[in-house]
Amino acid sequence: MKEFLKGKSISLVFLAAGALGGFLYWNFVGCLSGTCPIQSVWYWSTLWGAAVGYLVGDFINDLVQKRKNKTEEGK
Repeated sequence: MKEFLKGKSISLVFLAAGALGGFLYWNFVGCLSGTCPIQSVWYWSTLWGAAVGYLVGDFINDLVQKRKNKTEEGK
């Protein structure tokens, strides 16, 4: 479990940042009419922000891991 968290640390940081961003988007922009499916309630905006944040973080984590492996192979 500790190795999993260490390997996914970048993804988890981006997940938290995305969740915070989704919540802040709902809080400051939101949807007053209630007809917007994602923006009308706080938890949907937060979940979508967390999902997008995780995907971006996982992409960056893969790039970092590939670069790290490439430099280790070159030694």
